Amino acid sequence: MVYGDTTSFIDKLNEQVGERELTERQRSIIEYIIGSLDDDGLLRKSLESISDELAIYHNLDCTEGELEEVLLILQDFDPAGIGARSLQECLLLQVDRKVENGEWDGNSSVYRYLRTILSDYFEAFTKKRWDKIQASLGLNDIQTEALQHEIRKLNPKPGSSMGETQGRNIQQITPDFIVDTEDDGTVTFTLNQGNLPELHVSQAFNEMVAAYKENKNGMTRQAKEALLYAKEKVEKAQGFIEAIRQRRMTLQTTMKAIIDIQHKFFQDGDEADLKPMILKDIADRTGLDISTISRVSNIKYAQTRWGTFPLRFFFTDSYTTGDGEELSTRKIKMALKEVIAGEDKQRPLSDEALAKVMKEKGFPIARRTVAKYREQMNLPVARLRRE
Repeated sequence: MVYGDTTSFIDKLNEQVGERELTERQRSIIEYIIGSLDDDGLLRKSLESISDELAIYHNLDCTEGELEEVLLILQDFDPAGIGARSLQECLLLQVDRKVENGEWDGNSSVYRYLRTILSDYFEAFTKKRWDKIQASLGLNDIQTEALQHEIRKLNPKPGSSMGETQGRNIQQITPDFIVDTEDDGTVTFTLNQGNLPELHVSQAFNEMVAAYKENKNGMTRQAKEALLYAKEKVEKAQGFIEAIRQRRMTLQTTMKAIIDIQHKFFQDGDEADLKPMILKDIADRTGLDISTISRVSNIKYAQTRWGTFPLRFFFTDSYTTGDGEELSTRKIKMALKEVIAGEDKQRPLSDEALAKVMKEKGFPIARRTVAKYREQMNLPVARLRRE
């Protein structure tokens, strides 16, 4: 009996890696990029961030140009759209693939119009302003309907089309911190080191360096060169071990500061209890650079009683009301999302009406703030929410 395919799309992409002629360096880079894709199969991280991560955690120095070249290889994988950095790029890759596969002629009006719409009228397309697109391109109703039909065939989530509802296996995320909350409310954490052994310099090398220091005047040239070589390697190893120690200290210091500020969330798991907290707050508490806090929060995960979260989850901006009260934007957004979810979909609320409802609920925010938060949560305007 077949119960279904439990292989994640990450695994399936890695299988395609094995079918390509790549150097070992290219293979390492492309596998890291694949591991960085979100559940939709899109790459939300910047190439700059990936370059930093490869340098810090894999000792692999890559320029953004080199990463771009490897990403183009990934974007040639199946299904079309994998590895795109935005919805727009995802759809364009799929349109271009139809020409590459011979499904469409590169000179066909369908291809030319679709490429123009996705390239030059993408904002109008996302807002379903087909009237504007039709007028600008001089299309008749039959042509517009045909183009809409073709666009509906495109997949905005190519990762979810590879045979699994959850694009990746849960094992893809290994938490860097294990946070424990006791019944009395005490919150502690440990670094998840996995099976990594404790690093140390070989005693034999240490003894060789000590021998050089004691007998360097009576040694042959060859012996001196050998011991100088050993001394250089020992110093590099010690520097590497110290860098690892410093990194652990940085991680521990950062996590402790986050727990101190967001202590209530770790106790009850209620997202509404997250306090306003920005990178500077952690930097001020720890004495670390904001850039260091940013890098750690973007690539590290914490396992808690309430689930596993990226560290950036715990950061939230603040909103100051006219009365001077400071509110968490996360809490405001959650309330706004609930209001929109409960509205009459035949008569959805305008931003002005949403602002009035939010004020009644104890969140006195302006209409433009409602619009800003709504857009940040990828919730469309009232016209597009109508059913």
